[in-house]
Amino acid sequence: MRGTRLSQSPGGGVTELPPAVLTVVGTGMKLVSQLTAEAREAIRDADVLLHATQTPGMGEWLARMNARSVDLTQYYEPGRDRWVTYRMMVDRALAELDGGRRVCAAFYGHAGVYVTPSHDLIRRARSAGYVSEMLPGISAEDCLFADLGVDPGRHGWQSYDATPFLVYRPDFDTSAGLVLWQLDALGHRDYQPRHERSNYEILSRVLGERYGADHVVTGYHAAQYPGVEPLIAEIEIADLAAHEGMSTLYVPPNMQRPADRDMLRELGLIES
Repeated sequence: MRGTRLSQSPGGGVTELPPAVLTVVGTGMKLVSQLTAEAREAIRDADVLLHATQTPGMGEWLARMNARSVDLTQYYEPGRDRWVTYRMMVDRALAELDGGRRVCAAFYGHAGVYVTPSHDLIRRARSAGYVSEMLPGISAEDCLFADLGVDPGRHGWQSYDATPFLVYRPDFDTSAGLVLWQLDALGHRDYQPRHERSNYEILSRVLGERYGADHVVTGYHAAQYPGVEPLIAEIEIADLAAHEGMSTLYVPPNMQRPADRDMLRELGLIES
């Protein structure tokens, strides 16, 4: 196992310490209150804590939880390709592992949901022989289900990053719910310090082709603090380009999918 650490006792003996390991956690959407107990433990016990969070005040709280903390958002830079930033974050974490340290990497929301560096980091760490795990957390989608009263099991559920949704044009189902992510970076690879909505008119046109211009959708941004309401705005697809900006868009179904009566009979749900 790479990253094994040795400690010399006062008597001169050498003791093998636990090997370097990687734990990736999510901090949830709200400041502190959505951290799970196991995520808190991983943050507290790490030799070094690396974090990239968006909630104001979260970085300072994490630094109090673990004084050996490093803010990975330092690698963001206006105009820099986000994939370059992600690679820099991963390289920094691997350097800590190579130094024999137990590393906790904390990311906003659920660390596995729309967090490119978390997956890259675990893949590269495991390839290098390090024990690595990701702990589940609360994502923006989890908050959306609660705040909008949406049950993904009722009509079905589709989830896309907004930019690939436009670029690859998947054959999506308008009888199922649709959520589009990362609208604050729609059509942009570089880091945008402010909300960018220059391509909303394109999204409006594409959605209008399938749902109609007057179909009502919901712009959504999860609350960042306990006791604070989420941002929820219902708008018609035709008005998307004029909207001041959002991070997530929920598009409800606009039709009822017909049942397959032959299958209903085969399943015994209706009489022959």
